[in-house]
Parts: sequence; C-alpha cells; structure tokens
Amino acid sequence: MLSQKSAERVRATLPAVGGALGTLTELFYRKLFAAHPELLHDLFNRANQAAGAQRQALAGAIAAFATVLVEQPDSRPDAILNRIAHKHASLGVSPAQYRIVHTHLLAAVAEVLGDAVTEEVAAAWDEVYWLMANSLIEIERRLYAEQGVLVGATWRQWEVVARDQETADVATFRLRPADGRPASAFKAGQYVSVQIELPDGARQIRQYSLTNGPGCPERSITVKRLHGGPAPLGEVSNHLHDHVHEGDLIAVSAAYGDVVLDDTTAPLLLASAGIGCTPMVAMLEDLVNRGHHAPVIAVHADRSTADHALRADQERLITKLADGSAHTWYEQPEGDWPADRTGLVDLSGIELPDGVRAYLCGPLQYMREVRTQLLERGVPASAIHYEIFGPDLWLAQD
Repeated sequence: MLSQKSAERVRATLPAVGGALGTLTELFYRKLFAAHPELLHDLFNRANQAAGAQRQALAGAIAAFATVLVEQPDSRPDAILNRIAHKHASLGVSPAQYRIVHTHLLAAVAEVLGDAVTEEVAAAWDEVYWLMANSLIEIERRLYAEQGVLVGATWRQWEVVARDQETADVATFRLRPADGRPASAFKAGQYVSVQIELPDGARQIRQYSLTNGPGCPERSITVKRLHGGPAPLGEVSNHLHDHVHEGDLIAVSAAYGDVVLDDTTAPLLLASAGIGCTPMVAMLEDLVNRGHHAPVIAVHADRSTADHALRADQERLITKLADGSAHTWYEQPEGDWPADRTGLVDLSGIELPDGVRAYLCGPLQYMREVRTQLLERGVPASAIHYEIFGPDLWLAQD
C-alpha cells in the first residue's frame, strides 16, 4: 500500500506519466541497453524490442499497477504481478537486476517529465516501483523454491530424444533431462523457456508451452517456424527448426505460467487459434488422465487443415473424455467443409453449460473476439483466462 502522501502525488502525476509512457519506456530501454548490452544480448527478446512490443507491455503494466495503487489502495493487482513473475522466473531473473532497472527507469522518468519531477514526486514514484519490484521478487522467490532451483538459476540441459514434424512449419521436440535426474513437476498449460546460442553469440530466450500432460518423465514443446518480417523475428524458432535434431542438447528452464486448470470438476471451454493449440492439448491430456466427467468443449481456428498442428492429438483426446466435443473453423478449408465453420469463430451455435470456465490461447485479436462473445453469453469475466505468447499487450491496449 502506498503512503498517503505518495498516493496523492502519484494520483496527481499519473495523467502526465501515463501520457508519456511510450516515450518514457523507449528512453528507459535505450539507457538500460547502453549501460548493460548483455541484457539485450542474453536476456531480453530482441524481436520484441525491435517491434516495440516490450515497450508497450511495460507501459501497460506500469499504468495498471499505479492505477490500482491509487484507486484501490486496500488491494494488490495479483493478476498483473503473477503473470509477470512467472515470465521472469522462466528467464532466471534475479533480485539484483531490479536495482539495475530501477536506476534507468527513474532516470528516464526524470528526463522525460523534467521539472515536473520534484524531489517529492520522484520519491512517490520510487515507492511505486519498489512496491511492484519487491512484490515480484517475493513471488519469484516462491516460484523458484517450488521448482527446487536456486533464485535465478532455472536453466538445465535437456536432450532431444525425438523430433516429429507436425506440419510443414510446426515441429514437436521431445525432451528429457540430460543429467538423468527426474524433472520437476509442472501443470497442464504451463510453458518452459528455451535458451539458444545464435551465430552472433547471443543467447536468446523464448517461451514454448508444454504439449504433454503432467506425469510424463519427458517434456514436449511444439514450435512454429516464423516466415517473413525483418530480423530478428523468429530467430529462435527458426534456429530450432533448422539446427536442432535428435541427440542435441538445449538449455531449458523449469516450467512456469499461471494459466492452468484451477477447477477440474467444472465444465470447460478450451478456445485456441493457430499454434495456440499447444497448451490446450496438454490440458486435454491432463483431463483424460484425471477422468474428467464434466463437459469439455474444444474450439479451434486455423488457416487450413494442413496448417492445423496437433489435430490428431486433439481428436484422440476428445474421444477419450466422458463428455468432449470439438468445433473447428478454417479460413481456407479444403474439400467438403461446412460453410458455418469457415472463417472466424462464431460461438452462437455452441451450447455453453452453466458454470463453464474458459481458457483462451492464440493471437490477441482472436482472444478479444472470443472473450467478447463469451461475455455477451453471460460468462463472467472471472471465469475467462488467457495465455499470450510474448509480451502481454492486453493491458497496453485496454
């Protein structure tokens, strides 16, 4: 909770800070990487930095966190904090790095806002930063402990024991710990980070959902090759496709992610698009293994049958559920495909059971559209969960 004086100063300056967040976060990253180029080299996603996505996500998180502090002083935005903390833990972020960020973020605030940043205003926003940072540090400390790793030490060598080509642009890599020790537990829907050393020496990191259910001694990640766009877009996924094969070793983090099945007795809607099918397949396998009896509705959208990765796995698992159904839409269907399942997903013809809980994964616009349809059908916002690959831009665009 902010002190009363700080809350008043943050409330008074929040419009100015909010209006300048784009400029502020751009300057922050420029200062940060000038002083610590190794962070861009080995920690931050170069593609997201080049596209400006990380700046948007940071701006949205800062604005949302500060707004909650001044408008709801007796609460803490745990949803925001948990999402960020899981991502940080998968990257191996350590408490010391928060001090580095603090130095350059507050310097950017002072430079952008100029004379408006009095000593008192600076102290107030310093308090906001450390409330957020210390909350994240504690959550991350707990996440590391749950996975049995030291703070910031999440990496482990895994061997590729098999590689399956799912579609022309999607491959599944099946992994096991190279040291022979058991892997730590994970929950269906979680992801791991993969760290790859690229030709220029950079150790870039990307996140991939686990596509097998908990309980298996191996881990599977399903990776889509990215075409087009300027470098460094797709530099890790394309490297995996081009250079990683059975018998190779890769650095993989413990499993993290807060979008997991929190009530396995409720009816469920699993809605995905494209490669967003990956956590849904893991959830389906978990539900089969648990003997889930309530209805499970799997909704998927894709470009075509040929592009639909893990389709056979989804169909196989749906048939094993006591009450499972699958509904698929294709933009460019092949052969005799129903007209009402061509184009964009339309949930109007699907019966939604009372008390349904929804899990969404796919492009941001797809999830927004599905969420809107669900809200219009009376599904409460608290029952709709989403997973985003890359920076969480949902807050930045609200």
